[in-house]
Amino acid sequence: MKKFLVIAPYQYLPYFSGGQKSIAQFLDYLGKETDLTVVSVPGNDASLVKTYKLLPWLKSSSIRRYADLSLASKLTSLARMEKFDAIIWEHPYYAWLASIVKKRTAIKTIVHIHNIEYQRFRSTGKWWWWIMKQYEKWFFNKADQILFVSPDDKRFAIRQWKIPENKCVEVAFGVEIRQFPADKDQSRQTLKSQHSIGGGDKLLLFNGLLDYKPNLDALMIILNEINPLLLKHEGFRYKIIICGKRLPAELNQLRNYSDKNIIYAGFVDDIETYFKGADVFLNPVQSGGGIKTKMVESIALGTTVITTRTGATGICQNICGNKLIVVPDNDWNLFAKAIVDNINNQEVTPPAYYEHYYWGNIVSKVIVS
Repeated sequence: MKKFLVIAPYQYLPYFSGGQKSIAQFLDYLGKETDLTVVSVPGNDASLVKTYKLLPWLKSSSIRRYADLSLASKLTSLARMEKFDAIIWEHPYYAWLASIVKKRTAIKTIVHIHNIEYQRFRSTGKWWWWIMKQYEKWFFNKADQILFVSPDDKRFAIRQWKIPENKCVEVAFGVEIRQFPADKDQSRQTLKSQHSIGGGDKLLLFNGLLDYKPNLDALMIILNEINPLLLKHEGFRYKIIICGKRLPAELNQLRNYSDKNIIYAGFVDDIETYFKGADVFLNPVQSGGGIKTKMVESIALGTTVITTRTGATGICQNICGNKLIVVPDNDWNLFAKAIVDNINNQEVTPPAYYEHYYWGNIVSKVIVS
């Protein structure tokens, strides 16, 4: 059994966002197949860890965390003592530290890329994106291997930054199910009962961490662009359910939209019931990088996704069948039409989708690479 050390530089247990969930499930499945140690922050709930050893060595403060010079000696000593086969660094932020540890130990250095970070920062208006670009590219060249969540990011690294293709491995954001769910109708009835929704109404869903700018922007597009168009479709009965925590206070729990077919559910413990119960998942995302994890889950749970072209970045469209409908960015008339046209799509998710996105298959790529 191989031995891995993973550096996960922020809280991910319990998880509330797609990024946190991605790391949590990736580590859980990796720990089932390897002897795994994870170094992370003290804020994680250690009682949720089942398959690996968790060391809370990183500082709670983000500024102190990334500038903690003592980590170089701590991690070097740990790596030498445990004789790990490889160290996986989640995200490129610790590139400086990875370089030191690699130089001292010669242990294989792997970076796990969830987004091309400089592109995400540029799209959200961060002025220092160009500094991240140079730093990130430097780490790509230093690393022995790069794990890409998004095939688009992998192609970018190979074509634009000339990273050797044999260093690049695609390891998608995964799902825990291996076949089309059998309880979609039951989930739909559960949601309608829970939210007092009429039997003939179709269910549209949006989910995300709502203080994250790309998600908040998408929510405002739903409220101010897409929903007004849907309201004009005579005879189209529907409700839009919005899930997610940290909704800005000025939106007043979306009470001003309650008479416009909008239901704000807040953070829900069982988001899978919502994914399975919805007729359509809405993804009008216009910025941010990497794969949208909620789309991957929606399709796995049998729900049709209507997305912008930007929102579809990173997903393997050729294995989605008709469960993924891609609309040009900013064309909200076409987006609304796609919702109405696909609201009764009963097609099942192709088996190839589960083969590609099942977590067990994904981590096997890491172990054998």
